[in-house]
Amino acid sequence: MNEQALFVGIDVSKAQLDVAMRPGGQLVRFANNPTGIEELVQHLQGKQPQLIVMETTGGMELPAAAALSVAGLAVAVVNPRQVRDFARATGRLAKTDRLDAAVLAHFGEALRPTARALPDADAQALNAVLVRRRQVVEMLTAEGNRLSTALPAVRERIQAHISWLEQELADLDADLKQKLQNSPVWRENEQLLRSVPGVGPVVALTLLAELPELGHLNRKQIAALVGIAPLNRDSGSLRGHRTTWGGRAQVRAVLYMSALVAARRNPVIQDFYQRLRKAGKPNKVALVACMRKLLTILNAIIATQSPWCAPPRPVAA
Repeated sequence: MNEQALFVGIDVSKAQLDVAMRPGGQLVRFANNPTGIEELVQHLQGKQPQLIVMETTGGMELPAAAALSVAGLAVAVVNPRQVRDFARATGRLAKTDRLDAAVLAHFGEALRPTARALPDADAQALNAVLVRRRQVVEMLTAEGNRLSTALPAVRERIQAHISWLEQELADLDADLKQKLQNSPVWRENEQLLRSVPGVGPVVALTLLAELPELGHLNRKQIAALVGIAPLNRDSGSLRGHRTTWGGRAQVRAVLYMSALVAARRNPVIQDFYQRLRKAGKPNKVALVACMRKLLTILNAIIATQSPWCAPPRPVAA
């Protein structure tokens, strides 16, 4: 191991970027705006760190992370819960922006999280539209529930808002379709994903925007990244139930709905689901296993750029 390797932690807030480095413990601060991000990139390019670690912060980290990645620097954007658990394990209970940056640098040095390519600007724009679409769908559901119990004094207002939201949803779907048509690569990958029975347009677009690693990792790595890999809970002679947790919640949500459809209409997933149920697996366990199998199929399709081809079913004697 190279003892001189430099690890950088960046704590992101709305106004500033706090940067810590290991070894050496240097602390610097930049503004979280285009000028500050450009200065940050120039500063770190001169030092050539082995790894830069940042936390997900609801999208505030994306401009800096994307700029660093485009500059050829290795960037790992990690789950904040992992970092807080690491901080507690190392006895760091206090929390400030500069301390958090130092913890991120230490986290990178000790655990070496994998640096992965970030979505480009077009993918980030697509993701922003998808997020807004989910918000509109949630508001439509909430307003529909209110309408069923609303008094006449407010019923007309709620109905007007529902009409507006329905038009907004239609406009967002048209925007998504246009963005897809503007990118030949996305269009081809979307067609490949949708060739699989059970995968619709929202599932395909969500995977393209929020899971850029699809097709670049093996089946175990991609399942762990999404959060549907079974994790052991054993201690001594105790063998606990395997559980899944963590990962990318929005990807899991669309995969779950896709697995529900695939368990009825996709011959491979349907046979797999029925075998699990006959073996005594609970419905939810079987569905999560179907999500994992479906993700493995989609990962292979993107990796090989080959459309879905269902294997022939055996002919009954």
